[in-house]
Amino acid sequence: MNTKKKTMTGADIFFESLRKEGVEKIFGYPGGATIKLYEKLYDVKFLEHILTRHEQGATHAADGYARVSGKVGVVLVTSGPGATNTVTGIANAYMDSVPLVIFTGQVPSHLIGNDAFQEADIVGITRPITKHNFLVRDVKDLASTIKKAFYIAATGRPGPVLVDLPKDVIAAECEFEYPETVEIRGYKPTLKGHSNQIKKAAEVIRNAKRPLLYVGGGVIMANASKELTEFAKKNNIPVTNTLLGLGSFPGTDPQFLGMLGMHGTYYANQAVSNCDVLIAVGARFDDRVTGNTKTFAKEAYKIHIDIDPTAIDKNVAIDLPIVGNAKEILTELLKELSDKPREEAWFKQIEDWKDACPLEYKRPDNELRTQFVIEKISEKTKGEAIIISDVGQHQMWIAQYYKFNNPRSHVSSGGLGTMGFSIPAAVGVAFAIKDRPIVSISGDGGFQMNMQELITAAYHKLPIKFFIMNNCFLGMVRQWQELFHEEKYSFTDLCDSNPIFTKIGTALGIESFSTYNPDEVEELLDKVFAINDRPVLVEFKVAKEDLVFPMVPSGGSISDMIHKRINPKGKK
Repeated sequence: MNTKKKTMTGADIFFESLRKEGVEKIFGYPGGATIKLYEKLYDVKFLEHILTRHEQGATHAADGYARVSGKVGVVLVTSGPGATNTVTGIANAYMDSVPLVIFTGQVPSHLIGNDAFQEADIVGITRPITKHNFLVRDVKDLASTIKKAFYIAATGRPGPVLVDLPKDVIAAECEFEYPETVEIRGYKPTLKGHSNQIKKAAEVIRNAKRPLLYVGGGVIMANASKELTEFAKKNNIPVTNTLLGLGSFPGTDPQFLGMLGMHGTYYANQAVSNCDVLIAVGARFDDRVTGNTKTFAKEAYKIHIDIDPTAIDKNVAIDLPIVGNAKEILTELLKELSDKPREEAWFKQIEDWKDACPLEYKRPDNELRTQFVIEKISEKTKGEAIIISDVGQHQMWIAQYYKFNNPRSHVSSGGLGTMGFSIPAAVGVAFAIKDRPIVSISGDGGFQMNMQELITAAYHKLPIKFFIMNNCFLGMVRQWQELFHEEKYSFTDLCDSNPIFTKIGTALGIESFSTYNPDEVEELLDKVFAINDRPVLVEFKVAKEDLVFPMVPSGGSISDMIHKRINPKGKK
């Protein structure tokens, strides 16, 4: 019997491998080094290729797709500048633990290192910002490398993996065999938590007088929101979220304290500073959360649940680590703990902090404020929209004033803080989600960084609501200049250089609106949310000199927050 396997080109092996991985969407941009792949792609029927208008846009789109779908996002770009244009998107995904596989074309193997046309050492460039990367030297290794890339990206702590494909490897031929399993020496992610550690944690939590759950994006990545909510409710423990953890616990639940950290709520930060047991789940004790680590939860016994062992004791000393998958560990903890009423004094104290310093702002009279717009968006969507935030003041106001009730509903650049993220990420979200409102919110500065992807949205008639909070400033930088840099507004005033945003939208065939009037917001939102077969753009002309409060100064203790302007006038 003839058992000889089918001979295939590298390009054929590439697409057959993607088919076996269940890939349905791929975001990319063609070029010389990938032309053979795009020739084959012309006839591929099992996946959809989305042509973005920039490789950074492709990477952010794949990022947004991965965050809301739970699948691995896939990118295909050419060599040289095509590959280097993905770097910011890769770094963004790496910081936020988003599973991506990025395929980059490369010059032929014999030209690598010769400064050939459109050559860049993308493996060397991205080594610090990928979970792993590969340069495929032999077509016989292509299928197994792709299998490894998807496995590494999706398992353990997720992250981006890059696969560099020389032009000759894509054209070469070999027998095709796709491996069923993956064995990688030295890479064995721990899923189950140590039973003794779990039992010990249960005992500590059972005896706690003032426990607090500090929850990060790892809970969402582990699909553990249901278990987290059950654990918090069953044991009567208040919950605070990181920026990327928002949505892991219902934002409208009375036990929810809002976000903690630099722009967190006063009562969340006070709860952290005064709890006796802090249970961190899927969070990494980021500096924007902890402030001064010497004073962070100083008196608390700290339990840290995380799938990444390198995150334990990295920034803050931990009393009881449990390494493993958050979903599995919370399930085991639930078995160990029966319903536990808490002393009313702890919740009474939290209510006192809420009364002393509630999350509030001056309601608009004749001036439109970003907080007001976000509150109205939250009311109109009942917390059911997917909000894709850019970076800046509006990002923090979204975290404060939008009530997220579901996981994978808040898409934001957390660790890297990438301006220009929202528009392309929203494109990726729209290719994953079809039954919920999709809202991209950007400042006027960030909007201009990747607004070419409006073309992608318009071409595909994606039902995205693109909202611009236009204060004519690089608002967050301006805020720091006002508070800490002697009000020297150096190169943050965009008033004289901003384009007419509605004309940009109209030029691309996107229905566009603009308002500065608070009385028009509700009616305009009703009109916009009724449009569900194409993108729409709205510019909100908001207060120019508004500040995000509360705020912890950089390096300060989170228990010491600024609640109002240092300069009462707040004038330039």
